[in-house]
Amino acid sequence: MTTTPEPASGPAALLTREERRLHPASWLFVLMGNIKQFMVPLVALLIFGGRGEASWHLGAAGVAAVALVAVSVWRYFTWRYRIGEDSLFVRSGLLERSLRQIPFSRIHDVAVHQTLLHRLFQVAEVRLESASGDKPEAVMQVLQFDQALALERLIRRRGEAAPTAAEGAQPAEDGRTLLALPTAEVVRLGLISNRGMVVVAGAMALAWQFLPDDGTARAMARYGRQAFGYAGSLVAGWAGMALGAMAIVIAAIVALRALSVVLALVQYHDFRLEEHGRRLTVGRGLFTRRRNSVPRQRIQAWTLVETVTHRLFRRRSLRIDTAVIQRGNEERGLNELAPVGTAEDCDTLIRQLVPRLQWPPQQWQGLHPRAWLRLSLGGIGFALAASAALGWRFGPWGLLALLWIPWTVFVAYQHARRAGYCLQDELVAVREGWWSRHWRFAEIGKLQALQLRQGPLDRWLGMASLWLDTAGAGTLSTPLRIRHLPEAQARRLLQQLGPEVARRPLRW
Repeated sequence: MTTTPEPASGPAALLTREERRLHPASWLFVLMGNIKQFMVPLVALLIFGGRGEASWHLGAAGVAAVALVAVSVWRYFTWRYRIGEDSLFVRSGLLERSLRQIPFSRIHDVAVHQTLLHRLFQVAEVRLESASGDKPEAVMQVLQFDQALALERLIRRRGEAAPTAAEGAQPAEDGRTLLALPTAEVVRLGLISNRGMVVVAGAMALAWQFLPDDGTARAMARYGRQAFGYAGSLVAGWAGMALGAMAIVIAAIVALRALSVVLALVQYHDFRLEEHGRRLTVGRGLFTRRRNSVPRQRIQAWTLVETVTHRLFRRRSLRIDTAVIQRGNEERGLNELAPVGTAEDCDTLIRQLVPRLQWPPQQWQGLHPRAWLRLSLGGIGFALAASAALGWRFGPWGLLALLWIPWTVFVAYQHARRAGYCLQDELVAVREGWWSRHWRFAEIGKLQALQLRQGPLDRWLGMASLWLDTAGAGTLSTPLRIRHLPEAQARRLLQQLGPEVARRPLRW
């Protein structure tokens, strides 16, 4: 039996005793990254420094540009790496030298990033993430594209040795596709999401900062008067004004949804979730291609999201928390397994990846009978304060703010009616929400801390909440909290879960 030798850029070709440099064009990409980082101060220096007659600002900007180029070239000549049998070694610095060893088994996420410029040079940036620290373990900027993919395959092979695999067995190079989003689904994702509003909000903030103080306000007033004037020419009086306002709202909604669709196509084009042995890999992107790979065992918690627009299209989103720490709003690691999908697709995906779980649960335990009152107290207090302030300012008309109370009670009742939790042999799950719903769950073996919480109102109403923490939970994810249980039930649940968590090794 003959075996086909691996190509020169395959995983075996990466193993070497000699150190390698990055791609010869890497200094250019480092330079562009530095320019992005210092763009604002450089522009400010050129704009505000040139108000006087002296041209010192041009010389300062030139010196800064030369310094950025020198730093980028210096990094290329002083940054080297070597790939061993079980670790990646990174050597950097000339005067102050450092040698960093990164075992493959400690790498939780391999991110391959490729922009249009990367494609032009046939290179890619590789980020190796772990579960600790606020920075990647290594940023290889940049590698030849086939070498980047070969490094990803090498880490997939050697980083996670399956205990049940036969000796010498290797995972297949071609993974099994678990989910692929056609263009129609990506368009549907854009209609569901609200990404366009985020871009508009950012543009408005920039406009208020850089345009004249009243420039943005004048522009908005001018366009508003034009819209109302056109509507008034069609229908006179209050009906014309109402027609103009409705036209503006409809146009804004259509424009935002169209922008959201465009952004979804750019970000999620050719979305593909694949399973390579014990690793999950996601690739997506139209202009900038992103490819993230993470071991399945690093998944700490799962979240199913179903907003109002999700329900209109009969779709959900499946998100995960991994053991890779996220800092602020920075997008790092793999956090979406199914950006959009049917309920059956999401449930099937969960059962495929964690077959020992019984999902979806058939029985849910309810909250405290007065949980609706606890949930509505904040809105009731707000309505009372608002009515007092508005009544003092506008008289009896201010009492209309009290109409917020029945709505608050209704919403709280609906939330309390739908909320609940489920405890299985291997799973703890929570469901919450009415207008926008989510299901949050984790394996018991992934829990690392339990906490019983009671505020003054909770003690008054005889209830408590149980907080369950997992490793690497992101700041943007929904916390795993079982809220507003009867106090005795919450304590029994803590006594039941505590020994289970203590006797099981933390799997992360």
